[in-house]
Amino acid sequence: MTALKAHEVARFLAHPDLDEGIFLAYGTDPGMVRETSQRLIRYFSADDPQASGAVTLDGAEIDADPSILAIEAKTISLFGGKRIIRVRNAGKSLVMTLTELADDPAGAVIILEAGNLLPKDALRAFVEAARRGRALPCFPDSDETLSALFRETFAKEGIRADADVIQTMREIFGNDREITRRELEKLTLFAAQSKVLTRDDVLTLCSDNGAQITNTIIDAVGTGHPEKLELALNRALNSGIDVQRVLRVAALHFAELRQWRTQVDAGKSIRDVLGGARPKPHFSRTSVLEQQLRLWSDGAIATGCDRLHQATLETRRRPALAEATTRRVLLSLCMTAAAH
Repeated sequence: MTALKAHEVARFLAHPDLDEGIFLAYGTDPGMVRETSQRLIRYFSADDPQASGAVTLDGAEIDADPSILAIEAKTISLFGGKRIIRVRNAGKSLVMTLTELADDPAGAVIILEAGNLLPKDALRAFVEAARRGRALPCFPDSDETLSALFRETFAKEGIRADADVIQTMREIFGNDREITRRELEKLTLFAAQSKVLTRDDVLTLCSDNGAQITNTIIDAVGTGHPEKLELALNRALNSGIDVQRVLRVAALHFAELRQWRTQVDAGKSIRDVLGGARPKPHFSRTSVLEQQLRLWSDGAIATGCDRLHQATLETRRRPALAEATTRRVLLSLCMTAAAH
């Protein structure tokens, strides 16, 4: 049985101990789940995913046709590389399909992406128990892991960051690894010539209006203000912000809200919960986040997380209706908060 701890994942990704099998990236940080999946693909394809003939499937596709995964795994790559199958939105319904591949993956690498899975979840338990299976937990960065990521990135690029740069980045960055990586790329590109990065550079480049707009959207949803939601969402779309980003930020916010709600239900005060959050929310949002924690029960938040997940899937299946789907789910959640 192989159950990796979150702090062991980075070391594993550098040198996986399997050359074929089933790899499950799961957790509450969707950005880190995707990054983990992408790193595995790069490793097993020798940094050339196209040459390996990597295939991407969705869990819903496999549910509709369970044979498709085995067929893809056993199909010889036209380019001669290792067969890599990436499965997004994987769930426990895949266990039966994966059973025949667990002991004999036919030389293929099957990479599953999933949300947060409890230890007793059928898919997680199956992969952890499989001889050729590895489960890789992906949870939001802490202050320590974020700081380490920043320092390693700057050291690799030969960039000297002023003493207050790391702290500033921790204060304004969220804990979605994908967004963090994107912001880091922006900063390293900016400092590519000077090899110096200051706090003012970070504030200028990373404190963008996009983050403020999306915060306005999710706070309008969380506090039950449909008029504010309409205005903020129109502003976001007119500014070129993709609806997938809006849904991703909303899903991350509700996942974080649920973690805080759990602590409150365990007896901790709302103020102490927010004060101990990492990364710590900006002081300007403290009161609105306190209000959301009073309005939303754990069950209601869980339902909200599920509805956002379903809406995200729907926008991918039917891109032409993505904006309408996003508006519908956000307004529905907003009215849930307004009813309390």
